[in-house]
Amino acid sequence: MPTEDKFHAPYVGRFAPSPTGPLHFGSLTTALGSRLRAARQNGLWLVRIDDLDPPRTVSGAAQAQLDTLRAFGLVSQGPVVYQSQRRAQHERIIHGLRRAGLAYPCGCTNRTLGGLKRYPGTCRNGLPAGKTERSIRLKTYPQSIEFNDILQGPQTQSPHAEVGDFVIRRGDGLIAYQLAVVADDRAQGVTEVVRGHDLMSSVGRQWLVYNALKTTPPAYLHLPVVVDANGRKLSKSDGADPLERHSPNECFRLALRALGHEPPPGCISLSAQWDWALKHWSLERVPPGPVSL
Repeated sequence: MPTEDKFHAPYVGRFAPSPTGPLHFGSLTTALGSRLRAARQNGLWLVRIDDLDPPRTVSGAAQAQLDTLRAFGLVSQGPVVYQSQRRAQHERIIHGLRRAGLAYPCGCTNRTLGGLKRYPGTCRNGLPAGKTERSIRLKTYPQSIEFNDILQGPQTQSPHAEVGDFVIRRGDGLIAYQLAVVADDRAQGVTEVVRGHDLMSSVGRQWLVYNALKTTPPAYLHLPVVVDANGRKLSKSDGADPLERHSPNECFRLALRALGHEPPPGCISLSAQWDWALKHWSLERVPPGPVSL
């Protein structure tokens, strides 16, 4: 298994689960892929708890997730950071963006917007009469965000056309994910974001936050999403999650299989599988996905 030694390296990766319940198999697969990627780069691998949304946070879930990760040999090589403890830093960034004219207050609600997917810019030039400040939005402009995902290849996104000015502080006062994830990756010196393909659509908006903060975005690598036989993302709610049905050794093997790295038949114990994976890890073997077990 990987060691827990703390060290500094040019490469910094991270795994950042949300504590909304027990760790599921898809998250285990992503954590394993990101850890192996960091190991191959002789880099640092960090764990951060993205507990931004108290209404969705389950008591004890964060520690349970950390315990599950540890049981599979996945241990942060630095202090575990909790996003909820970084509220002051997030607010300072939002204040700076507002002061620079890059973000503005919005008085719209989901009801008044009528379910529009793209924000029409109602409050962009000032709060209309009768509206009071609720959320804060980052300004977007007509442009295409082009980046090369290390696994998925060239990508183009247009946040201005797709979603318009987007929320960085919610109407309930909570910091929005798109702002917090950039602020915290930036603070931790993350050089490459390795996560599931289902988060690919966030890159364009996060790229714009990096640009607003005059910071170079990290590299991105989106791993395959694990689906069931019907092509649906695995869910614990329907009893399909392998973590509920198999031993740790078998779950680890299945996670490696999903990443295109199933160990040979005689490689059974967790430590033996770790040794094999660390020696044989190659992005060329990882399928772009989705993958079914």
